[in-house]
Amino acid sequence: MMLRSMLAEGLHRMPTRVHALLPPEQRADLRHRLGRHYAWEEGYDFSPPLLVPGETAGPPDFVGVGVQMAGAAWWYRMVTDHPGVSARGDVAMARHYLSHFCTRPFGDLEIRRYHGWFPRRAATITGEWTPGYLARPWVPPLLAKAAPDARILLIVRDPVERLRRGLAQSADSRVAHVGSHIADAVDRGFYAAPLRHLLQYVPSGQVLTLQYERCLADPAGQIAATYRFLGLDDSFRPNVPHRPGGRLVSSTSTPDADTLRRLVNIYAADVADLVTLVPGFDVSLWPAFAE
Repeated sequence: MMLRSMLAEGLHRMPTRVHALLPPEQRADLRHRLGRHYAWEEGYDFSPPLLVPGETAGPPDFVGVGVQMAGAAWWYRMVTDHPGVSARGDVAMARHYLSHFCTRPFGDLEIRRYHGWFPRRAATITGEWTPGYLARPWVPPLLAKAAPDARILLIVRDPVERLRRGLAQSADSRVAHVGSHIADAVDRGFYAAPLRHLLQYVPSGQVLTLQYERCLADPAGQIAATYRFLGLDDSFRPNVPHRPGGRLVSSTSTPDADTLRRLVNIYAADVADLVTLVPGFDVSLWPAFAE
């Protein structure tokens, strides 16, 4: 068992270029044979982490629900840098727990196990940020059941730019069905409809929607607003870079004028709806939709 664990860890830590030599399906099959599963995969062990002295566990105080390629990891680091927030290094930002319960029972046992994933020190808050939650329509009713008082955080990004960056980052994945892969990436750029669905289960006062572009332009002001929303001291200044990390994307991935026009047409109605849903939404930060 120890040898399998060491081999799985070695596979996980291989350089990216070596990783890319194997198709994703073969990499996943090898990992699974070695007993290693990611939290979003079937077979992951969701036994809660053990509490350390002075900790308690319970429902999350906040849950980030989206979106991918919009600085969620950066913003989560800003939030958890606050002394009023507990975040253990051995517990991942994205729990993915609720992703598994579309067609499975979700009763008291499953709720208690979910709560076990949120250890916190006395007089602090804690939470998670799973960027894919917004795109999963079964998550809001589960959240309402398991964490009815949780504050919900959402960062949205110009959907065309988010799509471009996402496809550029996954260019080396060699997916089996390109059309399905792109369709999924496009679907994740629709924000208004899933946000309306979320608001059927969570009061609007418990949801904060941020714009990625505004967070880039004014990280201090936007993180202070986030702290206030979470009931934290907004005078704290996090010791985190003012820009998110991540691989730069080549300018060659910029769409041509015709492609850009078609993409804008795909998202235009959703963006217009989003403007009506989010108070203070600044569509001028998304130039392609400003007209």
